[in-house]
Amino acid sequence: MKCELIRGDKAVDDRGSVSFVNSFRFASVERFYQVQNHHKNFVRAWHGHKKEEKFVYVASGSALVAAVKIDSWENPSPGLALEKFILSSEKPGILHIPAGYANGFMTLSEATVLLFFSTSKLEESLNDDFRFPSRFWNPWSIEER
Repeated sequence: MKCELIRGDKAVDDRGSVSFVNSFRFASVERFYQVQNHHKNFVRAWHGHKKEEKFVYVASGSALVAAVKIDSWENPSPGLALEKFILSSEKPGILHIPAGYANGFMTLSEATVLLFFSTSKLEESLNDDFRFPSRFWNPWSIEER
């Protein structure tokens, strides 16, 4: 299974705006947490789980979110294919990161806020927790166009 971006939308009228991802279902979510970096271009990576799935939503700002399917939890290959997504509060969506992946992100704007929804309770997550250096896989450069 690969990562999937569940697309949402944003409605704007004279009262303001409403952002939504109506096709997302919370059926498997056990908990959520919010992450905010002190400044833009800061990287938090790599955090993986064999069993836990994550759903990522950017509530404010924008972020480059990357994920990699792990081939060996004890000695992963540095050349694994990365999946990269730009998430923004201006274009709502929720990124599904399946079990078996490590993920990380870099904030692209000031005051970016990410919400992570997890399929595992905290105790389960702590027993299924794998961390790798933030630049072990390095998708954190911005492509000029």
